[in-house]
Amino acid sequence: MRMTDENIFIGAMESFGAHFIFLKDTVKWIFRPPFDGKSIINQMLEIGYKSLPVTTITLFFTGMVMALQIGRAMDAMMSGSSIFIGSAVTISMFRELCPVLTALLLAGRVGSSIAAEIGTMKVTEQIDALWTLSANPIQYLSVPRFLACLIMTPLLTVLTDIVGVMGGAVVSTFYLNISPDLYLSNILQNISLSDFLSGLSKSVFFGIEIAVISCYSGFSTTGGAEGVGKSTIQAVVKSSMVVLISDFFLTYLIQMIE
Repeated sequence: MRMTDENIFIGAMESFGAHFIFLKDTVKWIFRPPFDGKSIINQMLEIGYKSLPVTTITLFFTGMVMALQIGRAMDAMMSGSSIFIGSAVTISMFRELCPVLTALLLAGRVGSSIAAEIGTMKVTEQIDALWTLSANPIQYLSVPRFLACLIMTPLLTVLTDIVGVMGGAVVSTFYLNISPDLYLSNILQNISLSDFLSGLSKSVFFGIEIAVISCYSGFSTTGGAEGVGKSTIQAVVKSSMVVLISDFFLTYLIQMIE
């Protein structure tokens, strides 16, 4: 049993080291010519623009649910205290829900797509063909997706921050009978720049994690179509787990700094 535990630990460390080396190689190739700006823009559209519907709709209704639940709980503890619902919803959305839920949605939509696309190229030997053409596969495939995730994940988080707060405003206005002016003034009085920046900084790390894990899963694909399916599942599961695990440590670190 002890030997099995050791093997699991060694396997986890080897996987972590392999992902870190892959990250290092990807960052190294970012600064080497040729620079494929068109591919980066295409990936930004694929990762960012096409993810707008699912992220904005999800976080809009998340904001509504938060306002509904928190407002009822606040009034149950102290009648009339729901007038502070604006700051309560905004802090929870800015610091935690928007960056984490946006990253999880991207891990499912974008992570699976990246792993499947690169994995298919791997099993059909298209990546080997890139080597024969003197093109580095990491520079050609990983760098554009890495940069797109790095840029678009924080931008999507900013948009979901706004949409989530708007969702809370809808419930506050029509269910809790709190005017939009009072909702907004409560936000401005109690929210600081650090509330916004803490969630934004976490989204940068989440974007890096999704890109590295998804690309690495694609490059590690073996075994034909079945292997592509396994790599896709691994990319989504690993990305989601790493986002949630790293969220705790990033939150702890941010609280220490603040």
